Amino acid sequence: MKASSSPSSPSASSVPSLEVTGLAYAYPDGHQALFGVDLTVGAGERVALLGPNGAGKTTLVLHLNGILTGGLGGVRVGGLPVEKKNLAEIRRRVGIVFQDPDDQLFMPTVREDVAFGPAASGLRGPELEARVRRALERVGMEEFADRPPHHLSFGQRRRVAVATVLAMEPQILVLDEPSSNLDPASRRELADILRSLDVTVLMVTHDLPYALELCPRSVVLSGGVIAADGPTRDLLCDEELMRRHRLELPFGFDPRTVTVPA
Repeated sequence: MKASSSPSSPSASSVPSLEVTGLAYAYPDGHQALFGVDLTVGAGERVALLGPNGAGKTTLVLHLNGILTGGLGGVRVGGLPVEKKNLAEIRRRVGIVFQDPDDQLFMPTVREDVAFGPAASGLRGPELEARVRRALERVGMEEFADRPPHHLSFGQRRRVAVATVLAMEPQILVLDEPSSNLDPASRRELADILRSLDVTVLMVTHDLPYALELCPRSVVLSGGVIAADGPTRDLLCDEELMRRHRLELPFGFDPRTVTVPA
């Protein structure tokens, strides 16, 4: 969408990265997972998606790039409806990093894994090489380009998994439990990477301190509906809200006393 010189026309930057409207979905076995979700995420926002197990978080995420369809309501990514005719472009715009990086890494070398998506989209030659190099540089893994992924540490594999998605130059980066199984150093390194990215981030997590560290805004999904939406610190300090939706802070962690990095 091109910006117009007309003052009455919205610019491209004013179009939300993500608009979910009245999204309801039941699985074929009859289980109703979503009951009418409304969510808008602006360009460049970092938002944490919180909620207990079974809340519908995975179901919502799988609608964002058209893996699941057929329910009521709709999803738009950068103004483009998530529907069959748009799926190729939608899946370029929305990159999902799964909880287990080994679900995304299957090629003999890191370089080939990162190149796989752009190559499948038709990119070749110097342009493909430049795309791969930029993606690896953004996650600090350029020196490992020729290493087999299974020779890397878990934290390094997670960073490569992020690079495979960044190589597609997405508008939205969706991360499923990004801090799980990371040691403290790897956790900090990933946080530094995520803060440096100029994309919209939706982070699905049970790691509430990580949500506070990285996401100024959080959304609580519970029972298939949005139960709360606001500044992360405010939500984490609401003891009654947290208790009602089975969200628990680590022992001794007080969000009111934490200084969040800029």
